[in-house]
Amino acid sequence: MNPSPFNADCLKGQVALVTGGGSGICFEICNQLLQHGAAGAVICGRRESFLERSSKLLTKQSGSRCLYKVCDVRDPKQCLEAVDYCVEQFGKLDILVNGAAGNFLAEASTLSPKGFATVMAIDAQGTFNMCSAAFSALQKPKQNGNGNSGVIINISATLQYGATWWQSHPSAAKAAVDSLTRSLALEWGPDKIRVVGIAPGATADTPGTTKLAPGLDSQSMEELVVEGIPLGRMGSAQEMGLAAVFLCTSQYVTGHVLVVDGGEWLYRPQLIPKDVVAELSRKVEAKSRAHAPKAML
Repeated sequence: MNPSPFNADCLKGQVALVTGGGSGICFEICNQLLQHGAAGAVICGRRESFLERSSKLLTKQSGSRCLYKVCDVRDPKQCLEAVDYCVEQFGKLDILVNGAAGNFLAEASTLSPKGFATVMAIDAQGTFNMCSAAFSALQKPKQNGNGNSGVIINISATLQYGATWWQSHPSAAKAAVDSLTRSLALEWGPDKIRVVGIAPGATADTPGTTKLAPGLDSQSMEELVVEGIPLGRMGSAQEMGLAAVFLCTSQYVTGHVLVVDGGEWLYRPQLIPKDVVAELSRKVEAKSRAHAPKAML
């Protein structure tokens, strides 16, 4: 892990709520917020066993308190309960990271309306639900000068900036998230709430990458995608976490989605051939079926 360019206490005293924080990029975002002085955090997701282990690990690594709250972001009531829990435990909320997401490989011609709607509900509707639930808690007193604002970081993607095989559903959902980021930044700026986004590119050793490419180790995956990345490598979860620290400390930045992908979005050739995507899709489905309860098969 590389040293951070930020002061270790640049987020001193702040409190974060991170959806999707039990694993992957959002786990590391929460870790970096705590490592840079955040007083505490609550991670949210649907799997309690994941959340419990992750919250204990984050607490141990950072020395700051990290709690968890089971929350399905598709349910506005559960979103409100998560925000209330955070405020009850820490007295306030300064940072909301919307990282809960759904994705799977599916050809548009065979993608079911339910499958499309599920991804839209988690990514787009879920992001709005959390933003709406956190609005009052994130509002800061209007004051002269450069007083800190509340900040929302919406985790996006780069799929929607071009086109990607068998990813019509998350592409549509993330395009909606980007639009929501800009709209809320405009409307909520006067309330001292900044709304920004991070669009991660291919990130090594994260569930989002391994889920869509089962059977490929990180080196094989990097060899597959690196051709279209000007900087010549995949990103790391730490780099996504440090991007979040930057956005949390940048008090004059709002409405912007920061692309962190080594320049891949500038040049999007057909990185992975369609036949390879089809084979990966079959492996994903086989893996999912192997772990599904027998009653569902």
